[in-house]
Amino acid sequence: MAQNEMLAMILAGGRGSRLKDLTTKVAKPAVFYGGKYRIIDFPLSNCANSDIDVVGVLTQYESVLLNSYVAQDGRWGLDSKDSGVYVLTPREKADEGLDVYRGTADAISQNIDFIDTYDPEYLLILSGDHIYKMNYAQMLDYHKQMKADATIAVRPVPLKEASRFGIMNTDGHGKIVEFEEKPANPKSNLASMGIYIFSWKLLRKMLVEDMKNPNSSHDFGKDIIPRMLGENRGLFAYEFKGYWKDVGTIDSLWEANMDLLDPKNPLNLNDPSWLIYTEDVSTLPAYIGKEAKINKAYITQGVRVEGSVTNSVLFTGAVVEKGAQVIDSVLMPGVVVEEGAVLTRALVAEDVRVGQNVKIGSKDSEGIELVAKNVKGGTK
Repeated sequence: MAQNEMLAMILAGGRGSRLKDLTTKVAKPAVFYGGKYRIIDFPLSNCANSDIDVVGVLTQYESVLLNSYVAQDGRWGLDSKDSGVYVLTPREKADEGLDVYRGTADAISQNIDFIDTYDPEYLLILSGDHIYKMNYAQMLDYHKQMKADATIAVRPVPLKEASRFGIMNTDGHGKIVEFEEKPANPKSNLASMGIYIFSWKLLRKMLVEDMKNPNSSHDFGKDIIPRMLGENRGLFAYEFKGYWKDVGTIDSLWEANMDLLDPKNPLNLNDPSWLIYTEDVSTLPAYIGKEAKINKAYITQGVRVEGSVTNSVLFTGAVVEKGAQVIDSVLMPGVVVEEGAVLTRALVAEDVRVGQNVKIGSKDSEGIELVAKNVKGGTK
């Protein structure tokens, strides 16, 4: 890929309200995942591994921590004079006086000047809140091969789940002929991954016109893509068959972490050929006590276990004290589970302390129990 042939823009401004207390003070892409990573590490690492030199990260809600985290562009090897990760924030005021992006297309429109600085031939647009590994250079090769105006990454999903997604219907040769947003009766199972490559000159023209349209939602799914289809533009589906997870709910975030316990899980976080870069935290090695009992666990550096851990994921610095039991659960960084406490099917937020003899969750629960505040314990 020639330098700046394709520039990437990561949409990282969603509220993440379905993650409840995990996103009251932290933007969704900054939420922890997989022992030591943050969600935003994945699209940024994919960009670095795909030889994309310039990445704009568009932030919005509760973005202070995310902004400072992303600004350390050397973390992903994008800190040379010709590369970098740039934090881009909204410029336009909403009715309530806040700076906001009115929609996904508006987020790009407000940053046209930034994109024009690099004059890319192609623009890659990504969601900042999915867990996956993907070579965007291969997707660009497909875009060129098909002589596409826009290429949308899609992933086959079970047909019974297709109504939860934006569905792309194709002509059998990859060309998209219809887009359905969460259809009740889907015609195909090709779900949009929220990953787009556009030929920049055409998209720029359409965005400028969209900004002037008072009836537009300024959104790719609601406005830009339907218009392209209506004009019979060359829209093509790029089928991705690897691991991909939308971690928009407590249950799905828990599931994505638990997937790491599966030896057949295709998301190999230790693959030397496709590194997932993150913040380098200095901490002690993991410590497993003499009386500890561990049965299938994903344990990160700095963890201390003296109790019992079964089928669980423990992030950096998590502690399970003597007599405590952690079952089918996820402990985020700095969590302490005190003596005698029992956690079952729970996700515990960063730095939360679960007190002595507390019982949380159940093996028969329909959903995952989120523990976002300290829980005071007591004696038996």
